[in-house]
Amino acid sequence: MESKRGLHAGILILLLLASSALFAPALAPHDPTRQNLGQDLLTSTQGHPLGTDKLGRDILSRTIYGSRVSLLVGVATVALSLSIGFALGALAGYFGGWLDQLLMRLVDVLLAFPGILLAIAFTAVLGPGLDHVILALCLIGWTGYARLVRGEILALREREFVHAARALGCAPGRVILCHLLPNLLPPLVIQATFGLAAAIVAEGSLSFLGLGVEPPTPSWGSMLNEGRQFLLVAPHLTTYPGLAIMITVIALNLIGDALQDRLNSGR
Repeated sequence: MESKRGLHAGILILLLLASSALFAPALAPHDPTRQNLGQDLLTSTQGHPLGTDKLGRDILSRTIYGSRVSLLVGVATVALSLSIGFALGALAGYFGGWLDQLLMRLVDVLLAFPGILLAIAFTAVLGPGLDHVILALCLIGWTGYARLVRGEILALREREFVHAARALGCAPGRVILCHLLPNLLPPLVIQATFGLAAAIVAEGSLSFLGLGVEPPTPSWGSMLNEGRQFLLVAPHLTTYPGLAIMITVIALNLIGDALQDRLNSGR
């Protein structure tokens, strides 16, 4: 029951976040990049319920638009990482041999380095930008999916339904996509849920360091970076984007934990 409530709460929060990102132009009361130096560092007014930043930009509008960046980076990173990881993990697990050894040693090498440090180095070389952030996070993000897919396929490839598909003359690609993939979907969905939360936190970290999206595009991480010098006089600058990241990650973890419980109870 508790797991079910967590799942429902996480889905509700995620739907609200996705809706705010999708309908940001209609929901945001102001242009998130419009400056008004005469109204800088306001705490809360009728026109600016969450206050303004050092340039007089509306915090509520910037927080709403910042959800677009976080969700775009998270979804794109997970989609690319999952696609690459599934393809390489399936090849390693299904065919085995030298191909398995080669791909898994590559995974081991990449996992030997902290992922965020590789992402920082990658974006520092290429420069800030949304596409560079996504590529940097995919640089090591695919490894977890590859190991998961390889392990699951190693456990499934000797099952009767796989032998039957081979006996009927199914090509390896058809066996993987039509017979093995349906059995891989539950753990992959769970992994993707946690991966989405990790990607959002990583994007916030890179933007906080000035390696994310370029100004004046609003991002939760860049808002935290801009507000940290005003912690004492205007703590609201960091409070609201920090809460947005925290609530989003908690919602995704609630969904992932609930799905994990259901998968374990079904085995």
